[in-house]
Amino acid sequence: MSIEINNESGVEVRQEELVRLIKHILAAMFIHPQTEVSVILSDVETMEKLHIEWMDEPGPTDVLSFPMDELRPGTAGMPTAAGLLGDIVLCPFIAQEQAAAAGHSMEEELLLLTTHGMLHLMGYDHGEPEEKEEMFGIQRELLSSFLGKDAPRETMK
Repeated sequence: MSIEINNESGVEVRQEELVRLIKHILAAMFIHPQTEVSVILSDVETMEKLHIEWMDEPGPTDVLSFPMDELRPGTAGMPTAAGLLGDIVLCPFIAQEQAAAAGHSMEEELLLLTTHGMLHLMGYDHGEPEEKEEMFGIQRELLSSFLGKDAPRETMK
């Protein structure tokens, strides 16, 4: 398993916790252990540029996901083949604002956003009410099982 984290944000982030979370998600979703994931922690300016370029939406956002090999969750009997899951870009500055508004820590918000981004890499979406219910339900389950407690409340737009 190759999990690469590159902090370009200037904000101190506990990267080892993000790695542990990603490993937890990959195992829980039966993704091959040799799968590659990249996480970039970005500053606000870079995140805004990416948000405009890729989503055609103004302003910075909290998380963006860029799937690569279109890997989908496997099963215990049939995990996915090894591949390149993709890239997640997180903005700790936005996470910090959202965490304060929601009443939890920036670290918990980054864990929530990482889980959200991982699910997008695996093909989940929340454009329709049924999709949102499914994706956010899985997100809560994954994060709660990782934390050993209830997951923080969703603050994403």
